[in-house]
Parts: sequence; C-alpha cells; structure tokens
Amino acid sequence: MNTNADLLKELRIDRNAVAQDPGPSRRGLWIGIGATVGIVALGAIGWALFAGEKGVPVKTAPVAAMATTANGSASVLDATGYVVARRTATVSAKVTGKVREVLIEEGMRVEAGQVMATLDPIDADSARALAQSQLEASRSQVGSVQAQLKEAEANAARLGQLVGQKLVSRQQYEQAVATRDSLRAQLATAQRNAQVAQDSLRIADNGVDNTIVRAPFAGIIIAKSAQPGEIISPAAAGGGFTRTGIGTIVDMDSLEVEVDVNEAYIGKVQPKMSVEATLNAYPDWKIPAEVIAIIPTADRSKATVKVRIALKQRDGRIVPDMGVRVSFLDNIKPDANAAPRPVGALVPGDAVTQRPVDGKDADVVFVVDAGKAALTPVKLGELRGEQRVVLSGVSPGESVVVAPPDDLKDGAAVVEKTED
Repeated sequence: MNTNADLLKELRIDRNAVAQDPGPSRRGLWIGIGATVGIVALGAIGWALFAGEKGVPVKTAPVAAMATTANGSASVLDATGYVVARRTATVSAKVTGKVREVLIEEGMRVEAGQVMATLDPIDADSARALAQSQLEASRSQVGSVQAQLKEAEANAARLGQLVGQKLVSRQQYEQAVATRDSLRAQLATAQRNAQVAQDSLRIADNGVDNTIVRAPFAGIIIAKSAQPGEIISPAAAGGGFTRTGIGTIVDMDSLEVEVDVNEAYIGKVQPKMSVEATLNAYPDWKIPAEVIAIIPTADRSKATVKVRIALKQRDGRIVPDMGVRVSFLDNIKPDANAAPRPVGALVPGDAVTQRPVDGKDADVVFVVDAGKAALTPVKLGELRGEQRVVLSGVSPGESVVVAPPDDLKDGAAVVEKTED
C-alpha cells in the first residue's frame, strides 16, 4: 500500500527526459503559432491595401445649370412656394336649419347662383303664410275704410249745399265734415298698415329663399361638408353636432403662386418681373408667369417677404396647394452685337473653398471624376440663398465635393456619398 510520500514522488516531472525528446506534439504547436502569425500579417497588409483603395468618404452634389429662357433671360433668383386661390369660399346658409338636400359632390363644377343645397323650409313657410294673411287683412281694412269715406264725402258735400240754403244747421254740416276727415285719416293708417304687411311678406319671402344655398360664383367644389339631416348654422352655435358650411368652392381662374423670398434678396424682385414656374408634380413643364405684387411686410420669424405671382397659363393640372419652384428672370434682352453673356452654373455654397494655386489663394472646388477629387479653380458669381453661381471652371452635370475636408488633396481617392 502506497504512502502519501510515494504518491507525491509519482507526480514529479523528469525534466531530463523532456529536454531530450520534445515529442511530435510540441513541434506541431510551434508550427501552428508560426502559421497564425503569418495569416495575421497577411490580413493586416490586405486591410491596409483595401483601405487605401477605399479613399476618403465625402459628400457630393451635382452641378446644376442656371435657368434660362428662349430669349436668353437668365434666372436672378430662385424660390419655392405654393399655388393658392385668391377667390375661395366655404358656402353656408344665412340661417340655422336642418339640411334637407345636398346637390354637390367633390370635383363638381357649379355656376354662379346654382343651387348647392336646401334646408327644411317648414318654419320659413309658416312665417310667410302668416305674413300673407296679415297683408290680406290689412287690404280688407283699407277697402272698408274707403267705402265709409266715400259715403262720408258725399254726405258732407250734400250738407254743404243745404247749409247754404239754410235748410240744415251748420252744426250738422260741421259734424259731417269731421266724420269725413276722420275716415280719411283712418284710410291713411290702413294703407300704411297694408304697406307694412307687404314689407313683412317680402321679408318672409327672403326667409324662404334663405333655406336655399346657392353658389356665390362659378368654380369647382373641393370639399363637401354637410349631409342631409344635419343641423347647419353660420355661427356654429351647436358645438360638434352643428356644421358651419355646405361645401367649399374655388374659382380656378383665380389661381396664382405665393412664394417667400429671403429678405436679403427681395431687392432683386420687381413688379411685372418675368417668372418661370415649375410645378413639383410636373418638373418638365415650364409655366410662364409674372410678378403681381410684393407684399409690403416681412415675416420676422422666417426673415422672408411674400411675393404674389400670376400664372399666364391656365390648365386643369394646376390645383390649389401644389408645390412650385419659381425662377425670377431678368427682363434684359440680349444685344445681338454684344459678346455672349456668361450663363454659368450653380453649386452648393459650402462646396467652394480656398486652396493655394500657383502660390496664391484661389477659390476652388473639388470635382469628383472616376473616384478621384480634382482641385479645380473657379470664377464665382453671386450668392443665391444656399447656392453659389460659378461663372467658369465647372459644367452642369459634374459632381463636386460638399464641405471638403481641410486635408483633402488634389488627386486624392474619394468615396462619393449623395447628399440627402
């Protein structure tokens, strides 16, 4: 039986035996370590080469052409806005009542005076019937007084002859004259009452007519707001269960464009200035337009001034609240003998930077071509909002680096990222 000391001796390592024969497992370990180091080194070299090919990540933007017209006019300012209707109305009844019939639908065209809806006329018809009865009673009273007056006038005339012959007393004659004059006053009062009854009947007729809702002008229905059986009131006194209108009508001939122009550039806009409008829904359709007026007030929160623009072309495709982009054009006609005027292009303002060129700082942009950034000197024009006019150096359709890094060099490899 082994003691504890014998067991400890069995666990002792013979170092001489290990030193003499490393064994196949130890040699394989060293070979595996060497192979792993080689793979890591090759991976590092490949990553470095791949990173070098990837290049500097940059944002790019396309170079845009300046807007021009057929006669050579160029855009001096661009702005965005919306199509609005100068003549629009939510049509309602003049009185509170229950809707009996609605005769309109969205998209329907109506003419001026066309019936759009009717209200329940029971109350109005009752009021008119009462006014008619009062008028007939007043006219009957007028006829009765007229008959009495005719008799009184004849009696007074007869007594006047007899009093001259001293056949009747003067007292009898004067009493007949007083009766005649009293009946004349009663006739005048009855006639006035009849006129008042006539006026009341006319008002009652208006009350009946107020139960009929008519279109105030010709246009297109863009909203239907009420249904038969609902209560409608111009004052909306009934809360959520009371409608305020039958429908909304828009005069499509009154459509125009409203744009907000930055107050820093409002000096470039003049009344009667030519404009070219482009609807967002139809980007290839250029609509001729003209400045109507510059609203003489500014929005302090946006630092803009509102400008009204008239569209010279009417089309069913133009509807209210459409987004539109407008280009304000100079009205200078080009001289046939003058040198061709520079048109230039538009680039983002932060794409322009300064770099040394021939020992001097110059305005440049980095044009991206085949994955390389080419430093390109440019001749700058005016600033238009967030864009800058470039008179020479770049062409529409090219791509430029937006906000180029300070360490970006000419010919450096870049990775293009389209600006959101």
